[in-house]
Amino acid sequence: MASSQGFETAAIHAGQAFDPTTGAIIPPIYQTSTFVQDGIGGLRGGYEYNRSGNPTRTALEEQLAALEGAAHAISFSSGLAAEDALLRSALKPGDRVVLGNDAYGGTHRLIDRIHGAWGVENVTVEMSDLSAVAKAVADSSAKVLWVETPSNPLMKISDIAELAEIGHAAGALVVVDNTFASPYLQQPLALGADVVVHSTTKYLGGHSDVLGGAIVLNDDELAKAIGFQQFAVGAVSSPMDAWLTTRGIKTLAVRMDRHSQNAQAIAEHLVGHPAVEAVYYPGLSTHPGHELASRQMRSFGGMLSVALRGGPKAARRFAESTELFALAESLGGVESLIGYPTEMTHASVVGTPLEVPANLVRLSVGIESLSDLLADLDRALPRR
Repeated sequence: MASSQGFETAAIHAGQAFDPTTGAIIPPIYQTSTFVQDGIGGLRGGYEYNRSGNPTRTALEEQLAALEGAAHAISFSSGLAAEDALLRSALKPGDRVVLGNDAYGGTHRLIDRIHGAWGVENVTVEMSDLSAVAKAVADSSAKVLWVETPSNPLMKISDIAELAEIGHAAGALVVVDNTFASPYLQQPLALGADVVVHSTTKYLGGHSDVLGGAIVLNDDELAKAIGFQQFAVGAVSSPMDAWLTTRGIKTLAVRMDRHSQNAQAIAEHLVGHPAVEAVYYPGLSTHPGHELASRQMRSFGGMLSVALRGGPKAARRFAESTELFALAESLGGVESLIGYPTEMTHASVVGTPLEVPANLVRLSVGIESLSDLLADLDRALPRR
């Protein structure tokens, strides 16, 4: 549930009461598949089987709800598992989803190719054009307005409060993917959104050692429906994964501050570089979403993208030439990563309205020493 404590305090203490038996300051990992009953139906603490509930997972869910200021949080085995359960709970065949034209490729693939086969339609729109969004939602009678801000990988910023009003006026559920920002930088529910989704693999876990997802919301009935989907299908986070995510969350605030500081400095450093055509980072005053991001985010995050002069060949060469920036999928860990979206994270959207420019490289800026990161990028970028 929502916490009245400061963010950093809630991140460390919500759902984290010490073990009453031993006094251990860190709650134990309940690495068990089932729970002994006090007679048939006599459940201890409501726990009977790991798929239906586990104290370690419950602790993580209390922590996540507190950070997003929500009544409910549900922890899943992956971000896409969380999204799938939400879509199954909110939609039926024939319903439509309005999605931005820049978003995580896996979300588009899930809606378009998995749920699309069951009659759900995906409608694409430019989320920064509020009149276009309003028209798309009204014309399609959309049941879900899916917002991703900052977007992946072009770092577009969408106005959550305005989009929430548009969605609600049309009777649509307003969902915000808060993965790039994390709850520390952005609070979508407070801005009017109905549901927040996360890939907890990313900034919440923060150490590239766990896979997970979460749904956070206030609606009791929808939370119940999503919980049933999870129980019936089984996409739960394991006790160890839940514990690792909880451990990562405890340092989220200090990590996000450092991610943001490093990314801001790198973005400013890359602007005007002779090999760089454009830098996409909302912390730059030239970014079209800078003013809006300044209002709805605490700072600008650790993600940025760079368009290279010289086209796809130059972009691929740059992505394969860094040393500290490791070439890999994913993002949000303490170490810096680099990726070539058109053939990696967004290969599934080639040929769709979400297709990524072939000269684009995405950076997940870690918390290493800034001077080392700058030197790594400078070595990898060609001089013209």
